[in-house]
Amino acid sequence: MPLLMHYSGFYNMAVICVITLSMLLVFQTTVDEVSEGMCACKHCVRQQTHSIWFNELYDRSIPPLLTRENYVLSEDIYKYWKGLQKNRNEDNYTAVVEKLFSLFPDKSQYLDASPKRCRTCAVIGNSGNLKGSSYGGLIDLHNFVIRINMGPTKGYEKDVGTKTTHRFIYPESATDVDNSTHLVLTPFKVLDMEWLISAFTTKNITSTYKKIRPSVKANRDKVMILHPAFIKYVHEIWLLKRGKYPSTGFLGIIFALHVCDKVSTFGFGADQYGNWFHYFEKTSNKLRTGAHSGSFEFDTMMQLYLENKIQVFRGR
Repeated sequence: MPLLMHYSGFYNMAVICVITLSMLLVFQTTVDEVSEGMCACKHCVRQQTHSIWFNELYDRSIPPLLTRENYVLSEDIYKYWKGLQKNRNEDNYTAVVEKLFSLFPDKSQYLDASPKRCRTCAVIGNSGNLKGSSYGGLIDLHNFVIRINMGPTKGYEKDVGTKTTHRFIYPESATDVDNSTHLVLTPFKVLDMEWLISAFTTKNITSTYKKIRPSVKANRDKVMILHPAFIKYVHEIWLLKRGKYPSTGFLGIIFALHVCDKVSTFGFGADQYGNWFHYFEKTSNKLRTGAHSGSFEFDTMMQLYLENKIQVFRGR
């Protein structure tokens, strides 16, 4: 009997060890999988899918924002970026960046992804299909509301909302933002970065290829700059080098895919009659410019919708 009890105790201990080890392995696998691909949203952007198309395009290792730690550009990225600068002889990139980060924040942003986070983001285009949409309340419910260029909210609150957390601009589309909004510069040339410095200091840069604002009202502590590598990534990977460079709106959408867990888009594409215009413009009721079926950006956005990676609100 003592011998039987001895073996019985050994057997029970072995079973307990096996169960404990199995639980640890399962728990570890679950944590790893969740941290890499899951979030607290019902549908998480960074969750891997069976779509070869999306998985090949979506690269979270590409930094969306420029910082002091990642500003050094590889040869291929610098060559690409120089190619956008219309033959300008600009070789002062390093000096300009060092000046940038003496004025503006230089730390990484939005690296806090976790299984407990559900950061919702709305990217607001400027399409006339927002008119009469009554999307304002829905837009303002999102954690981040990303607006593009000069798209106003005042006077259009019912359709476009009142909240703005990020506004994507370049010098030629600059507009003032309030103290709580991140001004996100889209630099297609070194001169764009020089303008940003000037806009907050000397205010001496007044033109690029056209006349521009010499200054802009914004919170210096909330200024961000898109990384040239990110612009190249969006252009060459997502848009397959279509067009001269990606639009500010499409850059905003891919930015949202990198920093948000759930992404919704508003104000992209034509209205229900096939008209293409800005919601803040006065237009004729008879304006018809077709459906822009050749717009690769819009087609790509709709593919993201079909892949269940973004929600698309088409308006009216």
